[in-house]
Amino acid sequence: MSTASLRRAARETVSGLPRAFWWLWTSTLVNRLGAFVATFMALYLTLDRGYSASYAGLVASLYGLGGVVSSIGAGVMTDRLGRRPTLVIAQSSTAASVALLGFVRDPVAIAAVAFLVGMASNASRPAVQAMMADIVRPEDRVRAFSLNYWAINLGFAVSSAGAGFIAEYSYLAGFLIEAGMTAVCALVVFLKLPESRPQRTAVEKAADHRVGLGTVLRDGRYMSVVGLSFLIALVFQQGAVGLPVAMGDAGFTPADYGMAIAVNGVLIVALQIPVTRFIEHRDPRRLLVVSALLAGYGFGLTAFAGSVGVFALTVCVWTLGEMINAPTQTGLVVRLSPVHGRGRYQGMYTLSWSVAALVAPLMSGFVIDRFGAEWLWGTCAAVGTVAAVGYGVLMRRLPDEEPAAEQAVPAARAEMATG
Repeated sequence: MSTASLRRAARETVSGLPRAFWWLWTSTLVNRLGAFVATFMALYLTLDRGYSASYAGLVASLYGLGGVVSSIGAGVMTDRLGRRPTLVIAQSSTAASVALLGFVRDPVAIAAVAFLVGMASNASRPAVQAMMADIVRPEDRVRAFSLNYWAINLGFAVSSAGAGFIAEYSYLAGFLIEAGMTAVCALVVFLKLPESRPQRTAVEKAADHRVGLGTVLRDGRYMSVVGLSFLIALVFQQGAVGLPVAMGDAGFTPADYGMAIAVNGVLIVALQIPVTRFIEHRDPRRLLVVSALLAGYGFGLTAFAGSVGVFALTVCVWTLGEMINAPTQTGLVVRLSPVHGRGRYQGMYTLSWSVAALVAPLMSGFVIDRFGAEWLWGTCAAVGTVAAVGYGVLMRRLPDEEPAAEQAVPAARAEMATG
């Protein structure tokens, strides 16, 4: 491909998106660039503070539990208070709790603050996704969500590399740097992002009480998406929880695992945007089915891996499924969410990933201990197949057109594009 073609492709990828999207994107990137604590928390607790591995696992579980608790609450806040206030509160709370975590020493206090960090850091997700859906045109959403996902992975790749160097110097410095960068994100949101929540008519305000958590739970079609999301998340989580354990049991070193899993971040940073250009206007039903099969059988192939190179090849397979699934599934979630209930709906979607993050370690540990790693990878293949069938059945029942309620927000989009 010529230089001119590359420039044209890059220009087409970023063109047409409102200014507010790029401020939100920048906030996401800065937030992920400073995400050091989750990376070195286990090392901090065991090496620096001298606690046991069991205690470190308990703290990690409480961190995840905080995310589960905040998923729903943050969704409700996003609809009631607005996207911007929820983001400011969540990011300010994250900055304060992360800084506090660097100073507490009592084990009970550390566990309690870790729970608060998990709550605060996860609370911004429904608001980010709802705001993005508000300000981006339906035809551009897959591209927008993909660019945001790319920023998350780019920031994570850089912060993961930087966390090791910072930890060698000072763990406290890592806590304070993350707190400072998260505070910058809150400041960007406060100064640059006006509220994007669509204005409601008198009739919609009168009906607002009907858009509650019960509405989401009774929406069978949407809850099917949440269930499928949980299955896919359960599979993808094995890259962080099942794969290192299985490689360790097979005699591979932590460095070997690091080399294999690094392929995931490198591929996403290098190929997410080209892959998105390829899938942007293709049938979402086929994309979701293919992504589920790539995820399930990508991990399934791990059962036959006997070298770092083969492990890396299996990572390539399921990473491709991840790159296809992430923007496509997020677009489907927005498509099925009523405009004035996006926060609650996004909160339930976020909950599926938070619960998967809690269940996946238990699942991988139980299966590997009782039956062996091969059964874990076979289970992943089976789960991926079930998810693929589920997507195929679900998408066949979806309307082709965008929800009519999308027409209710042009004024909000115009404000965000020029604000």
